[in-house]
Amino acid sequence: MSDSAAKLELAEDEATFVNERGAGGVLTIDLAAIAANWRDCQERAGNAECGAVIKADAYGLGIEPVAAALARAGCQTFFVALLDEALRVCTVAPGAAIYVLNGFNPATAPAFQDIDARPVLGSLEEIEEWDSYARKINEPLAAAIHVDTGMSRHGLTVAEAEQVARKQNDFAFALTLVMSHLARADEAGHEMTAAQIEKFAGIVALFPGIPASLANSAGLLAHPDSHFDLVRPGIALYGGEALIGENSKKSVMQPVVRLDVHVLQVRHGKQGDTVGYGGEYTLKRDSRLAVLSAGYADGIPRASGSTDTRRGMEAVVAGRRCPIVGRVSMDLIVADVTEIPEGDVKRGDMVRLLGEGITVDDLARASGTVGYEILTRLGRRYRRVYEGE
Repeated sequence: MSDSAAKLELAEDEATFVNERGAGGVLTIDLAAIAANWRDCQERAGNAECGAVIKADAYGLGIEPVAAALARAGCQTFFVALLDEALRVCTVAPGAAIYVLNGFNPATAPAFQDIDARPVLGSLEEIEEWDSYARKINEPLAAAIHVDTGMSRHGLTVAEAEQVARKQNDFAFALTLVMSHLARADEAGHEMTAAQIEKFAGIVALFPGIPASLANSAGLLAHPDSHFDLVRPGIALYGGEALIGENSKKSVMQPVVRLDVHVLQVRHGKQGDTVGYGGEYTLKRDSRLAVLSAGYADGIPRASGSTDTRRGMEAVVAGRRCPIVGRVSMDLIVADVTEIPEGDVKRGDMVRLLGEGITVDDLARASGTVGYEILTRLGRRYRRVYEGE
């Protein structure tokens, strides 16, 4: 090995060491589990194609490594929210169909053309601009249309969809997908889901020969009649709960993330001492407290701490569950480790916040939010480790 190569290898080793020791924690992302979850979804989809929703930086887990892993597993259709995300996907999944759910901003059609991204058109104005650009360059650019069947969010009205259907043979662009989105598919037996499926089926009939897509993760898992031609799971790929209530645990596939953070200090507190900002948690006994290097700047919700009247999140310390006490601050949280034998937890040890039975949805419930928000907010200050590449 040359001197320059040896120096480079040493520099890389030192950088890894600094990253491991200097970061507040380690976020481990299991790409093999994501791929396995996608294959599970494809099997459940039956004759429908299974795409993948990788918007919001693949739900916070890294759009390039996740897209690459899914492409290797066989996924050929991806859904993102923004053009910038589509650009990132096309670098690791060449040849894949990439749909941009938020449509396209005025005058950005050439940028979509450059990377062969497909906007999901949700208004007559978007359709007109996309069609005009395709006509101008004399190229049948691909696009989807999104029809609102009950979300009252992005999309054409049913009346507008009927208007588009009457003109579809005159378009200069290629309509490659008709879409809508389920609002309450995660609630077992909710009548709105059946109504949306019926309404969407009527819309699909207006576009013969055009593939149709309605099912999200919940629709895929609980409503086979919502599958149509293409399903688009999101949260199910990342090990989160797609259904709520009694079916929530049944909807969880393989876990994908682990989060371990450093212990900065182990200190003693006396009965009656308060912990954290606002003094909202009072020690009920003399206690040992582990100060952990994570906070809301790292995606740990501020609301997940404990108060005198409410128990919040937990951590796994030396193999045992321990409560997080006091408010979560920007960079720090505190675990009550009184039940851990003296010496079994010390400065520099790692404590698990996600994993070993603690899921993103457990943390979400302790925070009054949803697993989607936990995943997408996991911070960039952790060292990220990808397994199963």
